[in-house]
Amino acid sequence: MNQLLNSVHELLLGKEADLKVRRLSLIFAITGFLLHLLLWLAYKMEVLDIGGASPELLDSPLDALYTPFSVLLAYEVYQLIRAIPESFSTAVGKQFEIVTLLVVRDIFKQLSDLDFSGGWSIDSELKFIIVECFTFVILFITSLIYRANSSTEMKLDFQNEDLVKFVQNKRIISLFLLGTYAIIALFSFTNWCISISEGDGSVTREIFFLDFFTVLILADILILLISYGYSIDFTNLARNTGFILSTVVLRVAISAGGLSSTILFMLGGLIGIAVLVISLKFEGFENEENYLSSE
Repeated sequence: MNQLLNSVHELLLGKEADLKVRRLSLIFAITGFLLHLLLWLAYKMEVLDIGGASPELLDSPLDALYTPFSVLLAYEVYQLIRAIPESFSTAVGKQFEIVTLLVVRDIFKQLSDLDFSGGWSIDSELKFIIVECFTFVILFITSLIYRANSSTEMKLDFQNEDLVKFVQNKRIISLFLLGTYAIIALFSFTNWCISISEGDGSVTREIFFLDFFTVLILADILILLISYGYSIDFTNLARNTGFILSTVVLRVAISAGGLSSTILFMLGGLIGIAVLVISLKFEGFENEENYLSSE
């Protein structure tokens, strides 16, 4: 059973699978970007006639950035799922990378909708973009801190039966998330295509990501409960609970609108940084105490 699980995991989430998905993602991103530009040009030259709210992504050539960033976001989600069996903190870092790209994608969309024909003025839309840019910086710093400090939490020692079982359980959860990811993506894309045919092709970050982050939170809680069966160390429990808290805040931020969403995104980033830095600090103290007590 374990051999079959490992084979399926390697086939879908292994290094070779990652290389293939990355290559396809780059192809789709470049192709989608060029196709989006062609659609914008056709719409601008009135060759393409679209009614309702569907032209929202064809108002400006900057709108074409939305497509490649969406493809890159899809690949980042795949990377997050791959990271779950290796390291919980690395997976959390991937969550911040995803929301960082979400925010910068929204900034590009907001910039493409700005109109300065009436002269230079700091209106509410410009103020909101400034706040969003500051939010992007906070999330970007958070992502870099996680990337710099996160490492594989558990060195695989196949003599430790409990550790092997825990990793196997996380691989099962990651495969479940991969299947859920595919279903939610297909469902979201289908509904969006139907909306376009009905003249309502508006796009928001809630599409796909709201449902996926809901499932991700449930998976994180499940991993937390399973880990508690193997270790009752309070530091790990509190740290992982803090990671889940930051994920919940990010999920609420995705569903929120306006200034509330930017505040919640920044709050999620600050919680993530605080939990990681504090846990690493006290982990260092614990290691030092263990070293001194062994002398």
